Amino acid sequence: MHEPFAAVDVIRAKRDGGRLTPEQIDWVVDAYTRGVVSEEQMAALAMAVFLRGMDSRETARWTGAMIDSGERLALHVSRPTVDKHSTGGVGDKITLPLAPLVATCGAAVPQLSGRGLGHTGGTLDKLESIPGWRAQLSAVEIGKQLDEVGAVVCAATDTLAPADRKLYALRDVTGTVESVPLIASSIMSKKIAEGAGGLVLDVKVGSGAFMTSLDDARALARTLVDIGAAHGLPTRALLTDMSTPLGSAVGNAIEVAEAVDVLRGGGPEDVVALTLALAREMLALAGHGDVDPAPMLASGQAYETWCRMISAQGGDPEAPLPTPAHVHVVEAPQTGVLTRLDAYAVGVAAWRLGAGRARREDPVQATAGVRCLAKPGERVEHGQPLLELHTETPDAVPSALAALGGAGGIGAEAGGGDAAVEVSDEAPDHPPWSTTTVLETIRA
Repeated sequence: MHEPFAAVDVIRAKRDGGRLTPEQIDWVVDAYTRGVVSEEQMAALAMAVFLRGMDSRETARWTGAMIDSGERLALHVSRPTVDKHSTGGVGDKITLPLAPLVATCGAAVPQLSGRGLGHTGGTLDKLESIPGWRAQLSAVEIGKQLDEVGAVVCAATDTLAPADRKLYALRDVTGTVESVPLIASSIMSKKIAEGAGGLVLDVKVGSGAFMTSLDDARALARTLVDIGAAHGLPTRALLTDMSTPLGSAVGNAIEVAEAVDVLRGGGPEDVVALTLALAREMLALAGHGDVDPAPMLASGQAYETWCRMISAQGGDPEAPLPTPAHVHVVEAPQTGVLTRLDAYAVGVAAWRLGAGRARREDPVQATAGVRCLAKPGERVEHGQPLLELHTETPDAVPSALAALGGAGGIGAEAGGGDAAVEVSDEAPDHPPWSTTTVLETIRA
């Protein structure tokens, strides 16, 4: 087969700051998927994009080319469909209560989720701590569950945007992950191919997020929303705080337990507030903006949908969740006010305890994680438990404690400290943690 372009010419064009033509983009993504463009050549192009960027038209076309590398899900359901995507955070279990809540309010949620890598948790890893639950569903099973239950959370099928799956793995080992056009096209190619009628994005910002500055998060959110508009997908983005872990649970089984508390009408204030904020945006896109999700959550009605969703995928929603073999408690070294609990440090600690993975093929421990027993703005007493470290491997505790070395700051009333908590004389620099979750909303 005669190829219309040479890969090296496409690489040079972007290397020299040029704008790739639609035809070049279509070809290079397709040729890479077919193996005509080598891994080395695509690595060079990814680095050129990383350094030179892509404009909005290039990014939208790149997204379309990745969608066209595979199939699109055909969702034939009676309800309007709407999905949500988070850019990843620490303690971010929002999908678990959100999908059944939005389904309870009348929309259908086809949530194709992923696994954790590094300090950010994966929704599928969390759900697999439920006995019997399975992540892999066929397209037919996804459609059937959407019709009967209104929500499905499962792994993406192999036929959705295969170019993205291949390129994502390459970016991970070539230092080209942190590129807004490549991040945005990766997210949106899968979400558009998924076939939902609307999309709400939860773009995290802060120490535990991929984007640590508000300006960078805003740029990513705007790019994502613009790609959605270019492809006819109504899209909105919320910028949400990820400087402190969401809720009190960071891990797998303990996050499921916390999500169930929320679905039963309880749970931490920040998890409830963000779940409702995202639900309102999703329902508005689905044409159900007049439905208030708060009573559905507070009353426990959404929990009934959760039970049906878990059961439909082979899980037992009433089965006890696994518990850790070893719990290490970190205590407050003094009396004072907790001024900081760093999301990144807590996420790394949970990862080292076994909740996450360094490589995609690594196993995870269902019981591993960190429970945060106090949050910034709260007064704590000397000796009061601040954190619980959960693991099956006690030998992992020292490295988790090392990760937590800069995680906490306590407004000092007396001296002292230990390896897991940093002692500081700072006063709290923000209101209590539960009031500062949603920072901005970006619409087309």
